[in-house]
Amino acid sequence: MAPHPSDLEDLRRRIDEIDDRLQDLLIERGGIVLDVASRKRAGSVAFHQPAREAEIIRRLLQRHRGEFPTGALVRIWREMIGAMVRLEGPFAVAVYAPPEAQGYWDLARDHYGSHAPMSGYATTGQVIRAMADGHAAVGVLPMPQQSDPDPWWWHLLSQDADALRVIARLPFGPRGNARRDVGDALAIGHGVQQPTGRDRTLIATENALGISRHRMFDTLKGLDLQCTLLAAYEYPERGYHLIELEGFVPITDPRLERFRLRLGEALHRLLPFGGYAVPPPEPQVVRGAGETERRAAEAKG
Repeated sequence: MAPHPSDLEDLRRRIDEIDDRLQDLLIERGGIVLDVASRKRAGSVAFHQPAREAEIIRRLLQRHRGEFPTGALVRIWREMIGAMVRLEGPFAVAVYAPPEAQGYWDLARDHYGSHAPMSGYATTGQVIRAMADGHAAVGVLPMPQQSDPDPWWWHLLSQDADALRVIARLPFGPRGNARRDVGDALAIGHGVQQPTGRDRTLIATENALGISRHRMFDTLKGLDLQCTLLAAYEYPERGYHLIELEGFVPITDPRLERFRLRLGEALHRLLPFGGYAVPPPEPQVVRGAGETERRAAEAKG
């Protein structure tokens, strides 16, 4: 039986009331964000906090229930977070987006918001220069590959406390209708990595050419550090390795000091290269943690 017009009107009124409450809460949230921004400025705290953003998305996914798609939930909150970040201060994004790899633009837009000021660049070097010149707060670059003839990460190796480092991995959620001509991306920016409970840490080595890669990896594993080689690069008289470690591992971790000692003179420098909060697993993004568990329980009978 078709719904009675008065029933539809009642449901629409309820939806309008919910929309009003949602908007009121957004206005309230924006006011709190401005208060947070003033406190950050007083304490010289960076206003862009990727770790905090990851914690927000994970918490919402964990508590989600019902049939509303969790992919859309992540997208809504990423849009809102991006808008709130821009309330706190100037925020622009430099994106590696040559004609053959426009998907990186999509990843950046979906993560930082459709209204975030973004500029596309044809080379990774142009992205890094835009960051160095202060034209952007964040740069979006492709995941390092072993086959890169001139890897962008090599140009960022520095012991400077304020050096550009990896701050996030994109996407942090489903790709949606983003173009799929690219893989994942890394975001670079200023700031110190903060632990979120599920993290990966990046370190870089500057080492003698003769050092065995297996020796480095066996040494790390012997120190209870799970590691993956992202890329390596050789320069006259020296070699460089970009290594991903499981978990949050600050450069001051005693295990890394033992790593230095065990490699001795073969290791010239061990450098921090940032890190990122691990994106949620795809099943959780598609359905939400609670919904996944519920359906699994139903399947078992």
